Amino acid sequence: MSNKLKGVGTALVTPFHKDGTIDFKSLRKLVDYQIKGNVNFLVVLGTTGESVTLNKDEKTAVVNFVIEATEGRVPVVMGLGGNNTQEIINTIKNTDFDGITAILSVSPYYNKPLQKGIFLHYKTIASECPVPVIIYNVPGRTGGNINAETTLKIANEIENVIGIKEASGNLSQCMKILKNCPKNFLVLSGDDALTLPLMSLWK
Repeated sequence: MSNKLKGVGTALVTPFHKDGTIDFKSLRKLVDYQIKGNVNFLVVLGTTGESVTLNKDEKTAVVNFVIEATEGRVPVVMGLGGNNTQEIINTIKNTDFDGITAILSVSPYYNKPLQKGIFLHYKTIASECPVPVIIYNVPGRTGGNINAETTLKIANEIENVIGIKEASGNLSQCMKILKNCPKNFLVLSGDDALTLPLMSLWK
């Protein structure tokens, strides 16, 4: 599964009309543009997809539309995370994952859980999710970092977690993860400035 998500994955924006409704025509153009540009996979409902400002029905509509517009040409990863573990589980149980390759799940924000809490959060999500999980570490937005030791513990002990989108901005932390993670564990760059250095370190 992890082999399907190597390369460039674009976090799609969600375009809107001036009245605040979703501009699906522009979203289709965006999907086609990315695929014609040879991206390897698409991420829907990421940060740039306005995931925190869309309501439940809008999220479902956007995901379904992107799956339809993609037509199986590239894998689709869906953003599904938050700081309420049980609410994420409830969402998972009520989501149709047909056409979804994996979920990208941001680390709990605002609550600032301990590292053990972060581990248990992902362990619970992964046990309930029918598709693989990718961790999203972005302390600049969440207020808390997933340290290298926790990432490696997750990578080695939680089978359904297949990778991490690393946006800590900490190259030393990224190096430690890359050096010690399992062979098929994905380490995706979440910082443009660190993408080239991470590529040079990939084993």
